[in-house]
Amino acid sequence: MAGKTVTVEQIGSPIRRPKNQRQTLIGLGLNKMHRRSTLEDTAAVRGMIAKVSHLVRVVEES
Repeated sequence: MAGKTVTVEQIGSPIRRPKNQRQTLIGLGLNKMHRRSTLEDTAAVRGMIAKVSHLVRVVEES
């Protein structure tokens, strides 16, 4: 169970988006198009992903 991670990639631009959505992207470690960030899979991170789900996608890595 320990060590579960989730990788997200930014697919949308934060231009003309509300300030809180831009700040959520920065909180996820993203700020430029097609950047990827690997984060710990917690409820807080899942909530942040849900908040900007139209700007990011979860990358399935096998």
